[in-house]
Amino acid sequence: MNATARQSQIVDLVRQEGYVTVETLAERFQVTPQTIRRDISLLQDRALLRRFHGGVTAPGSVENFAYSTRQVLCLEEKRRIARLAARQVPDNASLFLNIGTTTEEVARALLGHRGLRVITNNINVANILYSNASCEVIVAGGVVRARDGGIVGEATLDFVRQFKVDVGIIGISGIDGDGTLLDYDYREVRVARAIIDNSRQVFLVADHTKFGRNAMVRLASIGEIHALFTDRTPPAPFGEAIAATTCRVHVAD
Repeated sequence: MNATARQSQIVDLVRQEGYVTVETLAERFQVTPQTIRRDISLLQDRALLRRFHGGVTAPGSVENFAYSTRQVLCLEEKRRIARLAARQVPDNASLFLNIGTTTEEVARALLGHRGLRVITNNINVANILYSNASCEVIVAGGVVRARDGGIVGEATLDFVRQFKVDVGIIGISGIDGDGTLLDYDYREVRVARAIIDNSRQVFLVADHTKFGRNAMVRLASIGEIHALFTDRTPPAPFGEAIAATTCRVHVAD
């Protein structure tokens, strides 16, 4: 196993277990503790893990990964999810696209569509889609976050509530075992909530790392989502929670 694959599996394992010792990781991957410590140092520098008392933990429920880390984390999976979701969007549709690196990939996947009207509180989405001459991009007003180009605040909420669109496409930071959708910033969540309330259909785009990831702020339940687009079949107990709703699950190959 190469170092990149091992580090990816370390991140997945720590998220599942919550805390794993250096010795356990060394034994699991059949490498020396020194190799694991180098892996942990690299992953900690990328804000994917935190070193703690002879082992490693996942980031807490109040702090998201840095935007630069989220841009590259599971990038190929996000692109597959985005292409799958974009195929469900017809030409000449009206859309919301919210803050998130996965929704930015959806914007790229929509560049070949025609006649779209896209309302967004994500400057990066606007920068991607404005080059499509047949697509009208409407950018919400509000406070622009320097860290990721997201737009939030009361003005953003008032703006979003003026519209009723065909499809709202949202990302999320975490999905709890009971199907609760979670995020880190309550201001961002308020805008995403307004998008759900003002969309005829709601698509959730989320890669497999979001299942079981902790975050502090509740957005909605999975039952309020019409379709989930992901890259792996949701594991138990998430699959059971979703099966009890009318949410359709689309898994990208």
